[in-house]
Amino acid sequence: MSLLNIHGLRKSFGSVVAADDIELAVASGEALGIIGPNGAGKTTLFSLIAGGLTPDAGTIHLDGHDITATRPHERCLAGIARSYQIPRPFGNMTVFENLLVAAVHGQRKSEADAAQHCGELLERLNLAARANVLAGSLTLLERKRLEMARALATAPRLLLLDEIAGGLTHGECAELVGTIKQLRTLGISIVWIEHIVHALLAVVDRLTVLNFGKKIAEGKPDIVMNSPDVKQIYMGIAA
Repeated sequence: MSLLNIHGLRKSFGSVVAADDIELAVASGEALGIIGPNGAGKTTLFSLIAGGLTPDAGTIHLDGHDITATRPHERCLAGIARSYQIPRPFGNMTVFENLLVAAVHGQRKSEADAAQHCGELLERLNLAARANVLAGSLTLLERKRLEMARALATAPRLLLLDEIAGGLTHGECAELVGTIKQLRTLGISIVWIEHIVHALLAVVDRLTVLNFGKKIAEGKPDIVMNSPDVKQIYMGIAA
């Protein structure tokens, strides 16, 4: 059984259909990449999975349990965590304190129980040297790392990354890809939305393409990227 199963998911905003009968499955430990042009419905899909939006139709199952009607904090406790395109840490708190807040509220643990987990995450995300620095003073790459670390502090089984590489230099992007590859060794399922396609291709097992809320392609990354439909719709190359 897949960890995440989505069936017939629909969401409209007036006349705009942001999710059009989406079918999606993610296996335990799998990394799935999602690409598509602006307005394709990618972030809307994440909000539906994480509980920030309620679907008009369809179902979402996590590990066989129907979570379609559950609230965001319940989904977090069940094992879903997400990052956001623009990191917004608590700027007047230290990096460690940011993680501690996420761990305490995301796992409902005491600060003492959560502290060791947060320390391990700081090491894993290359933030240990910045643990006592105010989050508001971090570089963009460091804020991206903190964004991932805050999501991981909730001990997720499914991690949703929303354009985590956006705005980074080529070198910084390569560093972040290396970190995400290391995260895969933890066995966490990852769904990653990204416009920087070469970053995705270095990490994911499968690729899904959305356009106007509809899934138009899915499969092995090299096959999907060579699809005439993808070249025409996503890359602007005529078939």
